[in-house]
Amino acid sequence: MKPVRIDFAPPSLQRTLYRAGPATWIVAVLALALCATSATLGWRLMAQQRAQAAELNAAQLRARVPVLVAPVALGPRISEAQAAGVNAAVQQLNLPWRALYDAIGAATPATIGMLALEPDARKRTMKITAEAKSSDAMIEYVELLKREELFSGVTLIRHEINEQDPAKPIRFQLEAEWVAP
Repeated sequence: MKPVRIDFAPPSLQRTLYRAGPATWIVAVLALALCATSATLGWRLMAQQRAQAAELNAAQLRARVPVLVAPVALGPRISEAQAAGVNAAVQQLNLPWRALYDAIGAATPATIGMLALEPDARKRTMKITAEAKSSDAMIEYVELLKREELFSGVTLIRHEINEQDPAKPIRFQLEAEWVAP
């Protein structure tokens, strides 16, 4: 036969605690731990909120107080002509010298004597002054430069025979426009 539990005691906290099983006690302890953890986190968040509010108030007070700023000492003003000169120098320094020199060197045969290279960064052109032994060598050189990928257009500007030199070379000047490398 099954034991019969007869309990005539009135319902109370003591009776409930006495009858609670181990699972109930574990759930109660976990609930208390969660409550304590959430209370600690809430307290920390409140403290952090108070600190941020104090910083905000201090920043608002600083924003209301006029700040005296010392005048900034500007350097000497430069004129438009000086600025243009500096910009032109920077453009000259930023020329693709290596690419231009390599392209001209690759297209220049041994029969051509290079005399001068004069780049113009604003126009993206280069004036080339050279000498050739014959007009055929001069025309061949112009055609070789036209085949270079760096140059978009090569034009023979002028040519003349140097009568004072016993070999009578042809001195000529080209203008080559280059594309951005």
